[in-house]
Amino acid sequence: MEFSSNLTLEILNQPFLLEKRIELLFAIQQEGSINKAAKAVPMSYKSAWEAVNAMNNLAPTPIVQKETGGKGGGGTILTEYGKNLLETYTVLKNEQKKFLETLMKTTDLDSGNLKTIGRLAMQLSAGNQIVGTIEKIALGRVNANVSFVPKSGHKLFANISKNSVITLDLKEGDEVIGIFKSSDVLIATQDSLNLSARNKINGTIKELIHGEVNCELSINIGKNQIITSVITNDAVEELNLEIGKDIVAIIKSSDLMIGK
Repeated sequence: MEFSSNLTLEILNQPFLLEKRIELLFAIQQEGSINKAAKAVPMSYKSAWEAVNAMNNLAPTPIVQKETGGKGGGGTILTEYGKNLLETYTVLKNEQKKFLETLMKTTDLDSGNLKTIGRLAMQLSAGNQIVGTIEKIALGRVNANVSFVPKSGHKLFANISKNSVITLDLKEGDEVIGIFKSSDVLIATQDSLNLSARNKINGTIKELIHGEVNCELSINIGKNQIITSVITNDAVEELNLEIGKDIVAIIKSSDLMIGK
């Protein structure tokens, strides 16, 4: 017995991307003809055009368009928006598959009981979660040094156990999430400091939220990625921190966790 589920995206409570429509879009991309694509799926030519028209009408910009002229007399192609939608849907489908596989592992199908389903909905108290791509994994006898790069371009290092690399099946090129607590983010006003911490991230203070004792800093590290740091109000005053000021966020590699 296995879990299975279709993935449908909706717009304004109307079915937008269904799996059959996704198959049609992939076929159009490959064949360059809606007639050939309809036969490949398969579905009728009329149903194919109705599906295309429905998607184009719901989408903010056309997904499929006709192309006239040329050596073959024209055809049907996906727009850049349509191509991006296919890539996004593929990512979502892969994540859905991973979730169903995890659900299988946490369910005792003989008794019908969920064993550890609570872990699937676990909310992390760590305030910082950054998506990035693994660049390199250096394995030691006990620990591993994982370097990954988020879209901001900063190379980050995480020192985790070798067993974690195996359990998470981490590989170079994998997309992962770097997780660290706001209280583990130290702040400096210059990047020339000689520190043992490997992660030094240049950023700009976007917001300061003062409490009675501590202050939460929102730091823009580029490409609209924001991390937070919690330091004392005294430290904010001593460092003369203010909105718009360039600073350096410092995180020890042992404080950076990896999720997948």
